[in-house]
Amino acid sequence: MEPVIQKILVVGGNGFVGSAVCRTVLARGMKVASISSSGRPWQTPKGHTPSWVHKVEWHQGDALKPETYAHLLPGVSAVVHTIGTLFEKSGYKSAVKDGSVPRVLSSAVAAATGCGGSANPLEREEKRREGSYALVNRDSALTVCKAFIDSQAELKVNGPRAFVYISAEDCGRPLIPAGYVESKREAEAGIEEMTKANPNYRGVYIRPSLIYHPHFRPIISPMAALLDLSATIHSKAPAGFPTPSAILQTLGGLLPRPARPDLTPDSPLHALARALTIPPIHVDHVAEAICIAADNARTDVRGPYGVAEIRELIGWHQKGQKPAAAAHA
Repeated sequence: MEPVIQKILVVGGNGFVGSAVCRTVLARGMKVASISSSGRPWQTPKGHTPSWVHKVEWHQGDALKPETYAHLLPGVSAVVHTIGTLFEKSGYKSAVKDGSVPRVLSSAVAAATGCGGSANPLEREEKRREGSYALVNRDSALTVCKAFIDSQAELKVNGPRAFVYISAEDCGRPLIPAGYVESKREAEAGIEEMTKANPNYRGVYIRPSLIYHPHFRPIISPMAALLDLSATIHSKAPAGFPTPSAILQTLGGLLPRPARPDLTPDSPLHALARALTIPPIHVDHVAEAICIAADNARTDVRGPYGVAEIRELIGWHQKGQKPAAAAHA
């Protein structure tokens, strides 16, 4: 009897992270399908279509409307949810995709201050499509997860089917509104509740830091380089040395507790301190971790995986770095 070839459904497969997942799934010998609002195949920023794109099943579907993709769920061994928004209704995504530094900065400022008005109707439409944290980061994931669990599996696999959710490290506050990570943690909690109630499914929460790619997202590269340098410097600092991160943590301890400690247990200064010590991560490393998590043979992979655990999962870690597997367990 020939082994069953696993098939992964990627929600948002033509996006930055989703396309990397699709490419990596194929490289690992599995099948892959994608749903997105447009249903269009992925293209490079210059409009090129790599050969691997033709091996992906591209479907149009709305994550919030299960009837548009429910027919695909019985035939897949795992689902990966990659869609999300960093800033609410700010036009941030289109600005990053276009490589416009002024628009990226103005979008971030608008999101942080709540002043996101625009006289340009095209920009208003872009912002409307990006949606709210609750809708895009939380509700879409919970809707897809419920539909996945409710589906009758036709593809026979050993062990529980995985639902892999792309979450995030809490290292962006206060530059990124707290609602971003709060909506991610709410989604994790909801998925965990659903999967724990059904032993045929397992939830995995990939928590990357800043995700970069020097060619597909060159506008992010300078920031990634600075954060990587900061993480390296902090990792080499002597114990007890007053690093910027240590100072921020001390100051953060003087601030009042957050409004929602169950979702963001410490202050924004603590989150900012983590941003200085957690390195950015390449999108291909994120995709590799996602594919390992989605693999039906890796039923041991469950729960949240931060950057350190992601690196351990894919077998990559810095010299002298302690393995994170034991800590995760």
